[in-house]
Amino acid sequence: MADEKLSSYSDVGQTLVDDNNGAPPAQVLKHANDADEAMKAFEGHDGELLVLDETTNRRLLRKIDLNILPLLCVVYGLNYLDKTTLSYASVMGIKEDIGLVNDDYQWLGSMFYFGYLAWEYPTTRLLQRLPLAKYSSFCIIMWGLVLCCMAAVKNYSGAIAVRFFLGVFEAAVTPGFALFSSQWYTKREQGTRIGIWFSFNGFAQIFGGLVAYGIARGAALHGASVAPWKIIFLVTGLLTSTIGCLFLFFVPDNQLNARWLSKDDRRLAVERVRINQQGIGNKHFKAYQLKEALLDPLTWAFVFFALTGDIPNGGLTNFFSQLIVSFGYSADQSLLYGTPGGAVEVVSLIVCGYLGDRFGNRILIGTSGLLIAMLGMILIIALPLSNNGGRLGAYYLTQASPTGFVALLSLISSNVAGYTKKTTVAALYLIGYCVGNIIGPQTFRPKDAPRYVPAEITIICCWAACVADLLFIWWYYQHQNKKKAAFRAQPHYRKLDNQEWLDLTDKENPEFIYTL
Repeated sequence: MADEKLSSYSDVGQTLVDDNNGAPPAQVLKHANDADEAMKAFEGHDGELLVLDETTNRRLLRKIDLNILPLLCVVYGLNYLDKTTLSYASVMGIKEDIGLVNDDYQWLGSMFYFGYLAWEYPTTRLLQRLPLAKYSSFCIIMWGLVLCCMAAVKNYSGAIAVRFFLGVFEAAVTPGFALFSSQWYTKREQGTRIGIWFSFNGFAQIFGGLVAYGIARGAALHGASVAPWKIIFLVTGLLTSTIGCLFLFFVPDNQLNARWLSKDDRRLAVERVRINQQGIGNKHFKAYQLKEALLDPLTWAFVFFALTGDIPNGGLTNFFSQLIVSFGYSADQSLLYGTPGGAVEVVSLIVCGYLGDRFGNRILIGTSGLLIAMLGMILIIALPLSNNGGRLGAYYLTQASPTGFVALLSLISSNVAGYTKKTTVAALYLIGYCVGNIIGPQTFRPKDAPRYVPAEITIICCWAACVADLLFIWWYYQHQNKKKAAFRAQPHYRKLDNQEWLDLTDKENPEFIYTL
């Protein structure tokens, strides 16, 4: 019986076995007579008992934040910047130079997500099977090199091919970073941290707009031997690959091979996430967890949100420069005036992430950003065409919309347990994200230019549906927590020894409490 239990422990358990002179933590805990004896599973190499008190926990958290969070933030910002380069290029001459006509630009925007969609599930399996940081680094370096290739395209066919492979390599970023967050941070810490690294989408919009504006103005004043839109692709691509090399060197695959932690701190870094009831990774595919993921109604509530919520995202990401031009501003001004929208996104994500963890209610607080975004889009439609400043300000309000998406992404990290189930739900969530982003650019039809009113009405309807979906998810989690509490209160209930390191799903584990 003990052998069966040990065989289902996660890979971190086996690593601790190998690093603890052959004494499996589960076996130590199984035969312990009291809590002091159980703590020997986390003794230091010199025999000193390791204690994870509040001071030690804060010290470890500072180290993790200092060594991992900055690179997650920068890479995720580049992930967004790489998508928006096409929007900048659309007002810098790419349409004329490679002969885009009719709805070619719409399909160029959507093709990225066809590549993302095609490779999303395979890449999540590779994230599970391969070393997490090394595979993520490979994808970051490759997407930077592929982005550079956009500067070499001569026609629509070449651009379509590059955009497809750009989607392939960027498919690993969001699910990989969700895994990093669940691996290194406790549930109470995850909402804020995911909000922080996702908020770098906004910083990227500010940075990208300023860089694109500088390139466009510099080329206009002084001339350039290379087309301005090609320069923006080269700058962004080379920067991405460089950061990918730094990611490879500095970010460990898990706590047990973190060079910036001592041997004792590595063990304590594992112990501090015991409360998550998820372990820190498991490389084995488990068919029953795949089945559970597919039958879980919350999986499909997540997918519905991602698909519906990213129809607006796909449209606005590719058309925001042209939308600002439609407000009465020049092409160069659109590059500059888009940047405050990034600031709105940064503030909304960080504030909602912090408040969600502070009050233990990420879902309802995340809903607030969607309501603000809906107000902004309604104002864009309702304000007269002569009110350019008012419509531009309303566009800035729409940039609060990612709060709901990030809240659910953090809940995949916090609330989906079982490594195969977690990677499956993450893949399906991002497949919905892809489909929504494929549809999004198609709602902005050339015949509706310059106002694009049908697309704007579609966006409002999508965000309203997302609010309803978030309310359902909030209710369902509350219902499940009450059922689990009732089960734990039964007289015959007994908690399994060391079950925090078993690769149990959230439904299997009665001790698992869903974060709201």
